[in-house]
Amino acid sequence: MKRFAAAALACAVFFTSAQAPAPAPAPAAHRTRPPVDTDEGGLWAISDRTEAEARGSGELIQDAALTTYIRGIACRVAAEYCGDLRVYLMARPYFNASMAPNGYMEVWSGLLLRAEDEAQLSFVLGHEATHYVERHSLEMLRAQRNRSTGLMLFSIATAIAGVGIIGNIAYLGTIASLFGFSREAETEADREGFTRAVAAGYDPQSGAKLWNNLIAETQASDFPAVRRRATHGSIFASHPVTTERVSALTALAANAPQGGRTERTRYRAEIRPFLKPWLRDELRRRDYGQALFLLERLGRDGEDLGIVNYYRGEAFRLRRGDGDLIKAKEAYELSIRSADAPPDAWRELGEIYAREQRAPEAAGMLRAYISRAPNAQDKLIVEQRIRILEGGQ
Repeated sequence: MKRFAAAALACAVFFTSAQAPAPAPAPAAHRTRPPVDTDEGGLWAISDRTEAEARGSGELIQDAALTTYIRGIACRVAAEYCGDLRVYLMARPYFNASMAPNGYMEVWSGLLLRAEDEAQLSFVLGHEATHYVERHSLEMLRAQRNRSTGLMLFSIATAIAGVGIIGNIAYLGTIASLFGFSREAETEADREGFTRAVAAGYDPQSGAKLWNNLIAETQASDFPAVRRRATHGSIFASHPVTTERVSALTALAANAPQGGRTERTRYRAEIRPFLKPWLRDELRRRDYGQALFLLERLGRDGEDLGIVNYYRGEAFRLRRGDGDLIKAKEAYELSIRSADAPPDAWRELGEIYAREQRAPEAAGMLRAYISRAPNAQDKLIVEQRIRILEGGQ
């Protein structure tokens, strides 16, 4: 743990000096590239190709400031490997982060929305860094070979040759589904990820808090199949969220020094500009129970209530259950009381008021929408709607 703490301090010095007029050079890579004709070299060859896919993906969040911020957290928990890390933020509404054998890391928007602070995210990034540090992918490849998975071995060999049958695999999540991680590797990643996060000064309770939130969100799902699963509602099953896992993290936290930082305020400020697109993507998953649970947590401390209540209204409107239209209206009405309310909140209220035969109020809401979104694509349609509501043609 002292080694992690010393490396974290060195990394912090680097990031502090990087803000000065003469920035310090980037840290050198810790791990050298393995020979191409080795097992690990084959894994790197596949990772290189999936990294190239990520770099050119339309889902890549191309925001330098946010990427630098998230990479900074990763470097604090994997300080001695900071020079190896290349972080890609992906606009994907699922809880996931992953790290390839070549140092390429993906962090998805669904994780960034669900982490409440830096401390919770640091645990996940420390967990992923441990998979890299301990070469868990290489362990799993060799275990697969011992189970005579000839197709995988052929894939590795052809990937090295530049031809591979999995050359069009898009992202590391698919690699994780091929190799998976053993229960032992996951346990080690949890334990070492916890150690790294605590050594970096983060709250030791954060890992258990994050997993407890995920369990509760899973139980809030609209879909019985999701509620029955032990894993969070993701397309991946490589990170099972079980009560045993939470119990282990809780026990670790009980024996750790208390009082670590969370950096909640800073974290929320960094992700705030992305709440709208990320929440819009969440609703496209059509699991409104999980979305509403997430929105409740996001608004719990009274922040970003214009955005949060607007998307609560959207979740109710789209779900269309008994009483949901009334709940949607109430959420939109709460939204427009806040300065950060999206213009669309006024438009949706206008349509609801029109259905309630409240034409003057409906017209007023639609006018308020146009005034706040003068370049809206539906401006002409909304203006015609206002004329009809006001008795015109």
